[in-house]
Amino acid sequence: DGAHTFCSNGTRAALALEGAPREEAMEVLSSEEPVSLRRDINGVGLRMPEGEATGLRPLPMPVWGALGGRPAAFGLVGNPQLVVEVPKVAEVDLFAFAPPRRHHKSFKGGSNINVLEITGEHEARIRSWERGVEGETLCCGTGCAVAAAWMAQRTGRGQWMLHTASGEAVTVELKSLPGGAWKDLWLSGPVRRIGEATPDAALLAI
Repeated sequence: DGAHTFCSNGTRAALALEGAPREEAMEVLSSEEPVSLRRDINGVGLRMPEGEATGLRPLPMPVWGALGGRPAAFGLVGNPQLVVEVPKVAEVDLFAFAPPRRHHKSFKGGSNINVLEITGEHEARIRSWERGVEGETLCCGTGCAVAAAWMAQRTGRGQWMLHTASGEAVTVELKSLPGGAWKDLWLSGPVRRIGEATPDAALLAI
């Protein structure tokens, strides 16, 4: 996202690289966050960071007015995520809606913005605007994680399928804990190689 923060999909995609470990499960560090990876029926699963630095947080009240009173949640999972429930994600003009909230003064360093449409007991649609990219992305894994954690807290259902802008779905399963915390939050979805690139030597020197 343009900063030294945790990227769940980037971590999962590492197992699609040539020469990646072939173990079914492994413990790794990603942006200094200890996480677990596993190969499962949905592709590659990642157990999200957990502990005091992660979880749902009280929504900063100044943001509430900026959301027009819509149901919303804010959470941390290696990066900040604002999730806003809307009637139809397809009808949201993210280019108009997201930037003012992404840069809202309540969020030090800004926040990713996600709009969420609940479509069933265990399913939802989600679209995400990511900082650094400064635009909509096909799937924000950490945004999906916070959205699912919020829905699990609200409904008591610990497993969700989230249909992303890519047209593919990711699944999230977790155990909700008091105070907005979670345990064993797994994000799973497909990963695949789509091409090859040779980095500029200056990039490798960073």
